[in-house]
Amino acid sequence: MGEDPRDKSSIQPGRSAVIAPGHTFATVTDKISSIVLTRRTPLFWFVPFLIASGLLMVFLAAVGYLFARGVGIWGIRVPVMWGWAITNFVWWIGIGHAGTLISAILLLLRQSWRNSINRFAEAMTLFAVACAGMFPLLHLGRPWLFYWLFPYPNSMGVQPQFRSPLVWDVFAVSTYATVSAMFWFVGLIPDLATLRDRARNRWARATYGILAMGWRGAASHWQKYETASLLLAGLATPLVLSVHTVVSFDFTVAIVPGWHSTIFPPYFVAGAIYSGFAMVLVLAIPLRAMYGLEDLITMRHLDNMAKVMLATGQIVAYSYLFEAFIAWYSGNTYEMFAIWNRMTGPYAPTYWLLIFCNLVFPQLLWLKKIRTNIVWLFVMSLDVLLGMWLERYVIVVVSLHRDFLPSSWGIYSPTIWDVATFVGTIGLFFFLFFLFIRSMPMISIFEVRTLLPQAEVTEGIEK
Repeated sequence: MGEDPRDKSSIQPGRSAVIAPGHTFATVTDKISSIVLTRRTPLFWFVPFLIASGLLMVFLAAVGYLFARGVGIWGIRVPVMWGWAITNFVWWIGIGHAGTLISAILLLLRQSWRNSINRFAEAMTLFAVACAGMFPLLHLGRPWLFYWLFPYPNSMGVQPQFRSPLVWDVFAVSTYATVSAMFWFVGLIPDLATLRDRARNRWARATYGILAMGWRGAASHWQKYETASLLLAGLATPLVLSVHTVVSFDFTVAIVPGWHSTIFPPYFVAGAIYSGFAMVLVLAIPLRAMYGLEDLITMRHLDNMAKVMLATGQIVAYSYLFEAFIAWYSGNTYEMFAIWNRMTGPYAPTYWLLIFCNLVFPQLLWLKKIRTNIVWLFVMSLDVLLGMWLERYVIVVVSLHRDFLPSSWGIYSPTIWDVATFVGTIGLFFFLFFLFIRSMPMISIFEVRTLLPQAEVTEGIEK
């Protein structure tokens, strides 16, 4: 069957403290699988799903009009040829980092607290990458020719320009999405078998049976599963660092003041994990309340994620200070002006708002009372998401709107179509996410069961 038996050699002492006491294998399985199989779809699922569907329709309308009229409907003009599209691309890619970090790196480090949050964090990664991939394609101007970016065989001899950061993004993001999807699906297989065995509907049983790929919980199955998980985790771990590093190269290889900086790769990676964990909290806090999962997603999980946010927030704060220091220390007139323009120029309110959102307000996370207060933690997570979007906006737009020649300076203003496209991708993200939590187990059943006291007893009997 898909329920048991499993090699318990990887279970660590003290793991039962990760979830609330009183659970057994059966209660954990019933509680998580019932959300998909036996519970009626609640009203609190329909309302946000319909809102997300409406925003998705807005996105489709905006993209349809873009195809008809071209990228001129956006606010991009000389000298700001990168506007909201690239800002949103970097923001969404950053959000996708937390899922891979929780799934791969914490798995290799044997951090058992990841078991209750890794499944929906992995799904979040896939949906965020899907949203991110939309923007560079739409920004191409002729998105239907996107396949020119791949080194495909062709009779015309047209090959991609491998010195272009756009091509680097295609390879980095597509590799990241592929490995993340494989890691997510492999982790789902034991739970899909559980749903197959418990489903009453014939079509659901057949669907989950196909997806479970013949899983029967044999020792050989578990051995191959563990091997595949570790291999994929090993592949995904460097991707956490490399993908956003490659995205930062979009900026650092240019000579634009405010972009040409060697600090961007670690700066971007830290910012990505910062915003990614903020999104995990934004999703986890309502989910645990709506589905009564407080005993599985405990305050320890929220506290640990808040600590990761605090740590990466300090790295981001250091990067801001170091960026300003290097501009001054370099003695480069243009670099100094780029930083001064952010602080005092036309976009100064945006810059100081991001400083408040990313540096000042999150310092409250040093207080345990804040880290363990659900309302404050939710507000803090939304604040970080806003701040990280503003950071990307300042990097992209403010660095471009005043370049070397004052005669070519200009002000960027987004149009309604910029807003509609961005808001539409938020709708796409939540549309996919709500479908996921309704059709798949949002928490890993078999991994949570390894945290139970019964697992220790079973391990002792087996020995």
